[in-house]
Amino acid sequence: MATALVSAPPGEVPMRGHFLAPFGLIGWRWISRNPAATVAPVLLPFMFLFFLKLISPPALWPVEIVGAMLFTTQNIGNWVLGDSAYWRIQHSLQDLFVVSPLGKVRYLFGIAFSNLISAIPAYVALAFLLSWAVPVPWYAWVALAGSIGVLWVLFSAIGIAVSSRVKSQREIWPVGGLLFTSVGMLSPLYLPIWILPSAWAAIAWFLPGTYAALLVQRSVGLVPAGVSFGFSMAGDAVLLVVSAVVGTAIALSLYRWQER
Repeated sequence: MATALVSAPPGEVPMRGHFLAPFGLIGWRWISRNPAATVAPVLLPFMFLFFLKLISPPALWPVEIVGAMLFTTQNIGNWVLGDSAYWRIQHSLQDLFVVSPLGKVRYLFGIAFSNLISAIPAYVALAFLLSWAVPVPWYAWVALAGSIGVLWVLFSAIGIAVSSRVKSQREIWPVGGLLFTSVGMLSPLYLPIWILPSAWAAIAWFLPGTYAALLVQRSVGLVPAGVSFGFSMAGDAVLLVVSAVVGTAIALSLYRWQER
């Protein structure tokens, strides 16, 4: 970035540039230098999988694997919250980007992409488990990838919006853990919505993760015959995108880019 600014003609500041590669390198260097960082994203979803494998019916095992992949995606929002808050509070890095041509949206995607790199080992391991547990048609992989992409943008936006309101480093862990773990548990990710208590299911219909889970479950063929819940695959996809767009817009409106 510094080189680009120096080489620009006098009076002109470049407004475009490649920003994903440097942020991706940050994510890669993090897991390459700290092998434990490749375990952490896998550990939490696998803890839930381990106990659910012991106590739940075998027929729910593929549903739980899909839930672990979506939960990992939601948890990226927590990592975005932690990184952006730490960089802003400890290093005042956000102030540097405020006066740069990068802008808050590309800054968001940069941090989100960096943390997505860190989650790749978890996705690979869980995708292998899913393909081993049940035959997965190609269009189900497309639905899964699309759902992960939509949730990745949404929860990254929520994470960076919340991070801009955090005032000290001591608030990062409890705020992020409470928010994203609660949302992940309220959404029917690890358990199908049709077996949830009615009060829990009523709350779940307001969460985008519900439609992501239903979309993937239907595409993989994990909804039992005779069970009619929610909408069709197309309806689930539309509601997932609409709720994510609305949620992302609200999060970006609450995101405090410049310190007051």
